[in-house]
Amino acid sequence: RTLRPPAGSKPAWESVTHRSASNSGQDKQEAEGEDQKDDDDNNEVHIKDEGLIGLGVEGVDAVKQGHVCCASGKETRRWSAKDSGSCECEEGHQNLGGFHVLAEILEANNPGCPAEFLNLEIPQGDPVFDPSNSQKVVLPFQRMSWAAGTGRSPNNPREMVNGVTGWLDGSAIYGSSHAWSDSLRSFSQGKLLSGKKDGFPKQVEENSLMWKALDPATGKGGTQGIFDFGNAKGNENVFLQAVSIVWFRYHNHWAEKLAKQNTSWSDEDLFQHARKRVIAIYQNIVFYEWLPNVLEKTSLKGYEGYKQHVDSRISPEFLVASALFLGTKVPSGVYMRNANCSFRNVTDADGHSSPALRLCNNYWSRQNPNLQTAEDIDDLLLGMSSQITKQEDNVVVEDLRDYWYGTVKFSRMDFVASWIQRGRDIGLSTYNKVREFFGLQPAKKWTDINHKNQTILESTRDLYGDRLESLEMLLGGMLEENETLFRAILEDQFVRLRDGDRFWFENPKNGLFTSEEIVAIKNTTFSHVLAAVMYTENIQANVFTWENDAPCPQPRQMDLKGLPPCKQMTVIDYFKGSAAGFGILIAALCCLPLVSLFIAWIVAFFRRRSFRKLQKRQNPTTHPDVSAEGTQALEWHGFKIDTSLVYIQLKEDKVIKVLDSKLAVVRSITLRSQQKVETIMSSNRGNKTILLKIPKEYDLVLQFKVEAECRDFLGHLKTYLERNELTLQVSMMSEQQLLKKAVTKEQRKEILEIFFRHSFAQVLNIDRLDAGELNLETSQKAKEALKCELSRAEFADALGLKSQSVFVDSMFSLADKDGNGYLSLREFLDILVVFMKGTPQEKSKLMFAMYDIDGNGFLSKEEFFRMLRSFIEISNNCLSRDQTEQVIESLFREAGFQDKEELTWEDFHYMLRDHDNALQRTQLCFKGIPEKLKQNVINRVSFINKDRDNKSQFALLFLSYDFPFSRLVFPEPHLYTEARRERYQRNKIHQKIQQFKRFIENFRRHIICVVIFSAISAGVFVERAYYYGFASPPTGIADTTFVGILISRGAGASISFMYSFILLTMCRNLITFLRETFFNRYIPFDSAVDFHRWIATAALVFSVLHTLGHVVNVYIFSVTPLSILSCLFSHVFMNDGSQFPPKYYWWFFETVPGMTGVLLLVILAIMYVFATHYFRRISFQGFWITHHLYVVLYILVIIHGSYALIQQPRFHIYFIVPALIYVADKLISLSRKKVEISIIKAELLPSGVTNLQFQRPPDFDYRSGQWVRIACLSLGTNEYHPFTLTSAPHEDLLSLHIRAAGPWTTRLRELYSQESIAEIGKYPKLYLDGPFGEGHQEWNKFEVSVLVGGGIGVTPFTSILKDLVFKSSVGSRILCKKIYFIWVTRTQRQFEWVADIIREVEENDQRDLVSVHIYITQLAEKFDLRTTMLYICERHFQKVLNRSLFTGLRSITHFGRPPFVPFFCSLQEVHPEVRKIGVFSCGPPGMTKNVEKACQKINKRDQAHFIHHYENF
Repeated sequence: RTLRPPAGSKPAWESVTHRSASNSGQDKQEAEGEDQKDDDDNNEVHIKDEGLIGLGVEGVDAVKQGHVCCASGKETRRWSAKDSGSCECEEGHQNLGGFHVLAEILEANNPGCPAEFLNLEIPQGDPVFDPSNSQKVVLPFQRMSWAAGTGRSPNNPREMVNGVTGWLDGSAIYGSSHAWSDSLRSFSQGKLLSGKKDGFPKQVEENSLMWKALDPATGKGGTQGIFDFGNAKGNENVFLQAVSIVWFRYHNHWAEKLAKQNTSWSDEDLFQHARKRVIAIYQNIVFYEWLPNVLEKTSLKGYEGYKQHVDSRISPEFLVASALFLGTKVPSGVYMRNANCSFRNVTDADGHSSPALRLCNNYWSRQNPNLQTAEDIDDLLLGMSSQITKQEDNVVVEDLRDYWYGTVKFSRMDFVASWIQRGRDIGLSTYNKVREFFGLQPAKKWTDINHKNQTILESTRDLYGDRLESLEMLLGGMLEENETLFRAILEDQFVRLRDGDRFWFENPKNGLFTSEEIVAIKNTTFSHVLAAVMYTENIQANVFTWENDAPCPQPRQMDLKGLPPCKQMTVIDYFKGSAAGFGILIAALCCLPLVSLFIAWIVAFFRRRSFRKLQKRQNPTTHPDVSAEGTQALEWHGFKIDTSLVYIQLKEDKVIKVLDSKLAVVRSITLRSQQKVETIMSSNRGNKTILLKIPKEYDLVLQFKVEAECRDFLGHLKTYLERNELTLQVSMMSEQQLLKKAVTKEQRKEILEIFFRHSFAQVLNIDRLDAGELNLETSQKAKEALKCELSRAEFADALGLKSQSVFVDSMFSLADKDGNGYLSLREFLDILVVFMKGTPQEKSKLMFAMYDIDGNGFLSKEEFFRMLRSFIEISNNCLSRDQTEQVIESLFREAGFQDKEELTWEDFHYMLRDHDNALQRTQLCFKGIPEKLKQNVINRVSFINKDRDNKSQFALLFLSYDFPFSRLVFPEPHLYTEARRERYQRNKIHQKIQQFKRFIENFRRHIICVVIFSAISAGVFVERAYYYGFASPPTGIADTTFVGILISRGAGASISFMYSFILLTMCRNLITFLRETFFNRYIPFDSAVDFHRWIATAALVFSVLHTLGHVVNVYIFSVTPLSILSCLFSHVFMNDGSQFPPKYYWWFFETVPGMTGVLLLVILAIMYVFATHYFRRISFQGFWITHHLYVVLYILVIIHGSYALIQQPRFHIYFIVPALIYVADKLISLSRKKVEISIIKAELLPSGVTNLQFQRPPDFDYRSGQWVRIACLSLGTNEYHPFTLTSAPHEDLLSLHIRAAGPWTTRLRELYSQESIAEIGKYPKLYLDGPFGEGHQEWNKFEVSVLVGGGIGVTPFTSILKDLVFKSSVGSRILCKKIYFIWVTRTQRQFEWVADIIREVEENDQRDLVSVHIYITQLAEKFDLRTTMLYICERHFQKVLNRSLFTGLRSITHFGRPPFVPFFCSLQEVHPEVRKIGVFSCGPPGMTKNVEKACQKINKRDQAHFIHHYENF
């Protein structure tokens, strides 16, 4: 018969066939059944409704009132529910011992996996479970375990699993498995293992299989007071515990007895024979003594021998009916007495005295004060033998009804409601169908149910809508007054157990016992058992039924009078006390990057400091010979600025010099224009501070250690001033007032800022809002600014020059009309007006006057030479005196003044006649110029124009200076170019579309690869997330932590793929090989490093997601009961009833995945922080070391995933192939690294560049623009650094140009210095790895290419230029028709070695393939007086000698930064037939970024588009 549970259970396809629960180790047998009709109205049935379980008001009163029953022999007196009490003449052993019998044959109440719940909704206002009337109380009820593979379809319903053998075979005494039995043995004399206390078993251990639920009365848990029994729940209450101890003792009793009788037997013999005898006696007592009393039958069907076809499995009906049948007889408490019939008081949990042990307060009791000795256990057993139980009826005491021990987070549970729900869980049939099945007459109407309390019967009928056919079996059985159905179920089950048991003690065919032994066993009663293990033998013969002649009657029938109240239900918070620690731990994990950042900062700090020391050692600072003689003091700079150590020297020429701690002169104070020196001394705080007022400058505040030093300095100063005919004025004031009165350097800067701002405002007519408000009445600083006079040092600082510069000296002397050594506002405005608004004639006249030293109105050649040298000095140029004189002679000769030794102003202005435009825009560049003016920068750009002969001609053109003021708009200079076609200007939307198209065209390979990789990463994420969310085997983990498991598993899969694939991006040899194949058409191998960074960033994001997912998981697991965790992680946890899950820190630090996960986060934080551009530049060694943690990272990742806490390892699926390829690639590199490279030549070039030349290794083939990695073990480290080869592929030697930009390169330079080589005796050897390819190799794939090199980034292009010229000279066929090489450098002296290479290229470039442009950025980008003459000289030098004044090359030299947008525009005009132009840049990020922006801007047009490849350093 197929039976389905009523409404509220699982769907019909999970229905349970009416069959026996599956016994472990037995074949499953299915019985026939019929369908049960579901009724939607059953949804209205509340499990806790008292009408369902027969507890009306009268029933509750009957429980609360007790009477002594059974006044005569075997007379049984029953009480109906409406009477004042209910009892029968059965003793406590019959009922409480009955639960030991049930534990012997079934353990089907264990939770199933995956965890499923049929929760019990509590009616609103329930006094026990919802006293606050919250309407939200739901008691968790977990479905029982079922056989794997069942319950998946109507044809395969669930089969419930029995946790024990299902036979009366002593499994409650010895355990249900061989391992369990061994754990109980002492392996000495055949006994079970005793504990420390005599008469008690041993106490359980943490990993024991024994159930260790919490004590609901005290909330205590753990192993204290829990003993090892064969029954996992043998410690459920002290009464069941006492019965279990009886059988423990009885086994040892028989072992001792057999040992005396058989002295030669081994421990195993004694144990097995004692066990056999005890089990047989147990079978006899249960079936022939206990069961007849329970069924109220004098005898049962006789034993007819073993029947092999009898189905002896436990039926679902028996599973629930037996528990409820015995539950109705359980009293609220149990007496304790001694052998003298003295009933003793007991101590409850609160320390109060009571007449009996209260059942509800003795579930899972730990260290019960009443049961500390073996005699206490005996007293409890004696009390149980004297106590009369309740009548089996529909009345259940509150100790079970409301105060049974709870599950999950509730400390209490309803025993009856729980078993009713269990019947629904396993799909019990209806009341009438079960009666029919057991051969009983079904009830045709409600009154056929033999129940005297009509009120309860009517309530039940109303709940079921007067549909008797829907009445559930358990409810109907409890309503029966005589409990006929329950008794039939029990009798059927036990008879089948006996008849189907081949090892039943009465079966003579099994050969276990002789006939004499069988007789002896049948004559043994439970009274004999108790007498054998207790301190007294004074026990009645029938301990299951009270008789009049029995000793020690109970004082009165047990009721609630005098018993302590049941401890109220509590809701357990599994996360209690963990919130703060969990939050701190998560915060600590979040702070890992900050900690790593702090560590990196410390490393960077020490690296910078050591690098500075190294630089100072290589480039010692030279100061003028200054002695340390002078007065030592601390100079005070301001309230928020630290003081500094200075030395004060009083010089004879009326100059006071201030030196810093390194004896460098930081300030010179001239006293020539002063008659007296005002000094203020502090009058408090030790009189240690002196203020020297310096007119027209900021003051000098000195602090001394003691007053004596202060007065000594004043004495020396007075003597010094008197010797120079100056007076000293000393006044006193408090130190605080003194410091407020002092004019600090910062205050002076603010005054100068106002000075410059309003000077420019007056000259240029700038709006006051742009210049800043000037209020003479209210602004003290403005008043001071008007009176301010500039010193020579301040004037030089404003120009950005040194005060001792010839240019500054000439300019300052010209402007200082009164000769007082300072420039007033009027004097400054006079010279400013000329440069800002003057005509070219006025400006040239001013320049003429500046360098007319003797003021005779003529400019001699020597004075002209002095002028030119001052400009060269400003630009840090290195022209020799001969070169300078050559320029002067050429200028004089061109102007026709070769015969003149002196020039008038008219001659000088005539000489500059071709440069009126330059002079027109000439100005002085001051630091104090307003921000409004700083935005207007004059740019210089080379425009390439096509002449009639189609030959490239270069002319230097200039853009106009566009001031935002109408007066300052200069005319745009003429653009030397042919008439060009009018371009169609698209709107902004079309430009954006065009730019997007060009972007797609330029980066289509990159985009496709990124899209494919992203799709795969997202695919594995979605696949794992979907699998664990919807398609995985039903473990229940998705129901427990749906979001957390989806994120963590999906991200984990993506991480596994990314961290595996990222290895391929570092296979340099493989990439170098593949880029020469057809794969390079589809995969941008040159962007491998960028792709590596992109993957690392994406992997970091997914790592964070993975971590966040597991943080959610850990929190949920930390609040998830152990019964559920044991399902999720069956190989880690065992459900022992304690329910308390491990704390959060267990998951993080006491599991392999947790600990490795935390370590992985630490390693990732370190690796990612040290791999950032900033820290990598500062400490490459730190990056090198930390990045090699990838080996540890992969080991931890493998361990992290191999523990299989949630899933089977999958990392190897992604990892094996990339790992093998990477290892092979590394082996190739290692094979090269073993070869030492001997240095042939080492040369230290200017600007910290080291040139190394070494022999080309055998079979070393490379292409121009490729790079290698080198290591130098002589530096004490094996770290490899990448450098571009500057040699060409056709050359026999390899060369590198390495700039000392960091500690490693600086030490390398020091290692190859002449001093070091002289000391070592030979060049240290290098280790080489490479070559490796970059995008610069693609220069020859474009007809027109632009190479942009900034600083040391010029190195890859030197190789390319030499290679191009060589191939051109030998007639090689190349696609490239023109290369424009732009070299951006701070000064031409910075990389002079590049000039030699360019000179070689110019000499060998017979086909004019290369056009070189050099930009010197040190000079100001705007025209000012400092650069105008240099520009004039450069143009003249280029015109006359066809080479640059600064570099000596034919290449054009420009001042300022290259304007890429106009330059690229001109390329589109010069090469209209070219559709693609390659741009290759290498240098600082700022430069490459400007190139990229220019390409993007130009690509908005419908002309040749620019494809940019770049590399930063």
